Amino acid sequence: MTTALLVAIAVMWLPVALLNLGKGEPKGTGAATGFVGAIVVIGAILQAAVFKDGFTAGLLFAHGILYLTVSYALLAGLQDFRSVGNVSLTVALVSAIYMVLFYTGGAVVDGKTLTPQSNYLAMACLGYTILTLEVWLAFHGKMGAKVLAWSLLIWVPIGLWIPAFSLMSKGCLPF
Repeated sequence: MTTALLVAIAVMWLPVALLNLGKGEPKGTGAATGFVGAIVVIGAILQAAVFKDGFTAGLLFAHGILYLTVSYALLAGLQDFRSVGNVSLTVALVSAIYMVLFYTGGAVVDGKTLTPQSNYLAMACLGYTILTLEVWLAFHGKMGAKVLAWSLLIWVPIGLWIPAFSLMSKGCLPF
């Protein structure tokens, strides 16, 4: 489930990056962002309810809500994106917590590890933390949109495609 969501998230990140580079328009990008945000939130619900994985669902919920917030801002034509930046700051903090948890792994209860240890997912969450901090900075006028755009373009393969396609094709992460 999560691997397919990572592929879908790229369908939002690339158009948003291109929009920040002056290629594209807000309403179409906002629609794509809204579709992806809705799919991610629905995926988070399924991850928690069907797959009994509240841990992964929490990260998906946070990002899905951010995507829906960005979608609203683009579709509504907001001139001031600071409120979206504030949502992004919250998601950055959540991603940072996930980064630490993936790096350290969690406790073992009744022979089951509550939080899986994964250096790759820790690195991916570090990237998500940086990206969402960049969104916060950009939407508060402290960083240029082009820096954010190039970060998104670079991070699509590293933080979305490599883990998704590696898990789908090999059954494991690169490291």
